[in-house]
Amino acid sequence: MTPGGDSVFHVKICGVTTAADAEMVAAAGADAIGLNFVAGSPRQLQLAQARAVAAAVPAGVLRVGVFAGSTVADMLLIARELGLDAIQLHGHLAGDEPPIDPPKRCRELAGLPVIRAVRLAAPQPGSDGLAPAREWIAAAATAGMPAAMVIVDAAVSRGTPSGQLGGTGERVDWAALARAGSLPVPMAVAGGLTPENVAEAIRASGLSAVDTASGVESAPGRKDPRKVEAFVAAASRAIRGGG
Repeated sequence: MTPGGDSVFHVKICGVTTAADAEMVAAAGADAIGLNFVAGSPRQLQLAQARAVAAAVPAGVLRVGVFAGSTVADMLLIARELGLDAIQLHGHLAGDEPPIDPPKRCRELAGLPVIRAVRLAAPQPGSDGLAPAREWIAAAATAGMPAAMVIVDAAVSRGTPSGQLGGTGERVDWAALARAGSLPVPMAVAGGLTPENVAEAIRASGLSAVDTASGVESAPGRKDPRKVEAFVAAASRAIRGGG
């Protein structure tokens, strides 16, 4: 599977909640850090707390703000306050149950790369597990601004509340993801990734970018330095083709 274009990141550690953890994650070699603003998440940051985290992220490491169903005004305000490098939309692709992040958000956030979290639908004979993602990506491009990257996370039900949309430890079916084929934007795999399985996920999915939160924690929102270092090292070796 060959994703289109260049990845926004290769190894992202999401849900960082302290300045000390931000410094540690960057020192371990991650090239992106996720700051979570999703209501109900155990990793949700308040603005004052987020300022300290963002200030601790060194140059060369991307600050990614993670949102689900937030208003454009709120996202842009936080992005300016913190100097975010990209916005990650983690809400539902469509439907009647919030939180929803529609395709027009890419255009409305113009000037900030948008990373779109999508879900791999349960495999059905002859079906395309990434069909909803393809539709959203195409609609965003038609609306005037394509997504910069897609993260394929574990599947959730349509009515799942915002705080349970990610960071749950549920795993993506990597083989099914590989069979689903590529998207016209760079792709990353997330969902249940740990230091022990990230290399396998990279080999099985064919992707060269990964994202984790709970898989490197000692408790929700508290990163374990040994797990972070092991995860980044294993992912980096696998991305380079070293197993």
